Amino acid sequence: MENNSKKLPTLQRIIASAVVVSGDGKVLMGRKNPKGGGVYADAWHIPGGGVEPGEGLEEAMRRELSQEVRGIDLEEAKVEQLDNVGRGETTKVVDGKQYWCEMEFNRFKVTMKEDAETLSGQVQPGDDLVELHWFGPDELASVEQIPGGREFFQEIGLI
Repeated sequence: MENNSKKLPTLQRIIASAVVVSGDGKVLMGRKNPKGGGVYADAWHIPGGGVEPGEGLEEAMRRELSQEVRGIDLEEAKVEQLDNVGRGETTKVVDGKQYWCEMEFNRFKVTMKEDAETLSGQVQPGDDLVELHWFGPDELASVEQIPGGREFFQEIGLI
């Protein structure tokens, strides 16, 4: 686990993320451009991002999901907030300056009716993401994820 040994200025971030599950039980994850900054750029992760001032958690999750995954339609999806609130910390570069970022992860399970193959033809990476992939339970257990990602999927029963 990283620590703030460099005594960087600290950012507190509340994050709203979506665990998008296809009708056939696969989970949508994205990968960022490793040269684009942000956090956890070298790992697969669920779509999500920071909650804006005055924004509710579900509203933030829907906004972030639509920005990061183009073509996703939540109109017929089942959306439920998960009780599991996670925490993480890492360095983050903002406008060329390095910060220590302490995050609170609020997650929603978004269950789609369509299977992953059908959805793959509809969705494209949007802001921040350069690649999307639908992972089955076996793949989730072995793919490189953000710290705590694998344990989170175990806790909610997807691995």
